[in-house]
Amino acid sequence: MAGSRFNLPNVITVARIAACPVVFVLALGHSAGVFLAAFVVFVVAAVSDLWDGYLARKHGLITDMGKLLDPLADKLLMAATMIPFYLVSHRPEAIWDIPWWGAMPLWVLLVIFGRELFVTLFRSWAARRGAVISAGPSGKYKAFTQNIFSGALLLWYALALHAGQAGWEGSQFWGFWEPFHGGVVGLGLLVALVLTVYSMGVYMVQNRYLFSGAAGKGSS
Repeated sequence: MAGSRFNLPNVITVARIAACPVVFVLALGHSAGVFLAAFVVFVVAAVSDLWDGYLARKHGLITDMGKLLDPLADKLLMAATMIPFYLVSHRPEAIWDIPWWGAMPLWVLLVIFGRELFVTLFRSWAARRGAVISAGPSGKYKAFTQNIFSGALLLWYALALHAGQAGWEGSQFWGFWEPFHGGVVGLGLLVALVLTVYSMGVYMVQNRYLFSGAAGKGSS
């Protein structure tokens, strides 16, 4: 089974890819219920990333297909939230502002997607030279913090919209939770951006052997 392309970890990865369009559509919603549904689907998809990796390592089911699909699934899930966040945060009503950030700046998208485009092109170039590069620790930390930000913001929109409907403004609970949750969202995006740039630097350093003409395997 270790040599099978369609083992359980790879099936889970494919299911995560299939969930990305669902997250994308839900994350463009206008109601608390839709954003809560987006949050639930997103969390299930994000947790599946940890699950398939655990299963692959524990049972020796790591395959070249999995090494290629897993980073692709991470990128698609990231795009399924970051693009809607950019669009939603530019809606005119203040409730759509991202805590600490307001409307998401365009440069944030350029940094995040620029890094992913570069890594994808580099990985394709490496594959043509016979090197299959899987995701390493720094890339996983980057994906984890991006997931924390994305999940927190989806839940933020759900709660903020519900707070207005339920009359939570001025309550002791919302007075505590609003700045706390907003801080997690704002800080989460900042840390994710730092790790996005850092992980690309690590990626290049760890795979610099490819520029010397050697073939092999590295990590991102």
